Amino acid sequence: MGGVTEQPDPPRFASVDDVRDRLSAAGYLPSDAIATTVFLADRLGKPLLVEGPAGVGKTELAKAVAAASGARLVRLQCYEGVDEARALYEWNHAKQLLRITAERTGGSDDGSGSAGGGDWDALRDNIFSEEFLLPRPLLTAIRSEEPVVLLVDELDKADVEIEGLLLEVLSDYAVTVPELGTITARHRPFVVLTSNATRELSEALRRRCLFLHIDYPSAELEQRIVSLRAPGLDAALTESVVRLVGRLRELRLRKAPSVAETVDWAHTLIALGAEDLTADVVRDNLGVLLKHQDDIARAVVALDLTSPGLT
Repeated sequence: MGGVTEQPDPPRFASVDDVRDRLSAAGYLPSDAIATTVFLADRLGKPLLVEGPAGVGKTELAKAVAAASGARLVRLQCYEGVDEARALYEWNHAKQLLRITAERTGGSDDGSGSAGGGDWDALRDNIFSEEFLLPRPLLTAIRSEEPVVLLVDELDKADVEIEGLLLEVLSDYAVTVPELGTITARHRPFVVLTSNATRELSEALRRRCLFLHIDYPSAELEQRIVSLRAPGLDAALTESVVRLVGRLRELRLRKAPSVAETVDWAHTLIALGAEDLTADVVRDNLGVLLKHQDDIARAVVALDLTSPGLT
C-alpha cells in the first residue's frame, strides 16, 4: 500500500463561467464570488474553507460540486467528541477477536508462543490487514479509486484535535496506518470544510485553505433560487416571499430564516393554494420560517400581523 501515488487529475472546471453553468445545472445558483473561489480551489488544488450563517448553502455547495463534476461525495459530519477512529479509520476488534479465538482453538496452547500451528507474529500480521480495517471518511476519500469531493461539515463543532488531524492528512493527501504503511491519494480530493463560526478555527488550518464567506443571498439571487426550487410559485408572490424573509432577517431573532426555509415556505404557499400574503397566511405559517416561539412572537409584532395584508 505504501507504493500508491497520487495521480495528476485534469481540472474539473474549464473556467469560472463553466463553474457557474454546471453548478446551476446541478440546482445550485452561485454568486460570482462562489463560482470564482470554486474555480480557484480546483485549479490550485487547495481545500476550500466555507464560513457563514447556518442555512446559506455551505453544505449544498459541496454536494453541487460533486454533482457538477461527476465525483463521489464523501462526508465527515463533525460533532463534539468526534475522534480519529470516527474520522480516519479503526480496526474491527470484534472480527479480530474471532480470528484470534479461531486460531487458538485450532491448535494447542503449550506456552511455546504458537497458536493454531502458527506463531504470534504471523497472527498479528494477519489480523492487522485490509480484511480487518474499517475506513472512515478521511481514509475513504484518500484511497478512493475514483475522484471524490470530501466534505468536512461543521468543523467548528469538533474538538481542536481534529484540526491537527486534518492538517496532517491535507498536507500531503496521505494517511499513515502504522501496520500497513503510508497510503497516498490516488486522486486528490476536492475538499470543502464548512463552519458556522461558533468557535475560531486555527490559523494553521486557515493558511492551508482558500477562504469563502457565504452570507444570505441578495434579494434578486434568492428570488432566482426560489423560482428554481419552487417553480409553481408565481413571480409576484416569489418577490413578496423574499421581501418578507428579508424583513425577518433584519429582526433580532434567535435564528434567522435560512434560504432552505425560504424555499420550504414557498412550497407551503403552493400547498395552501395561497395567491397573496395575507396576515392570516403569514401568521398561521410562521413556524415554517421561525423555530422559536419568542422569534414568532417578535415577528408578529414587528410585521403587524393584525392588519389585513402585507406588502
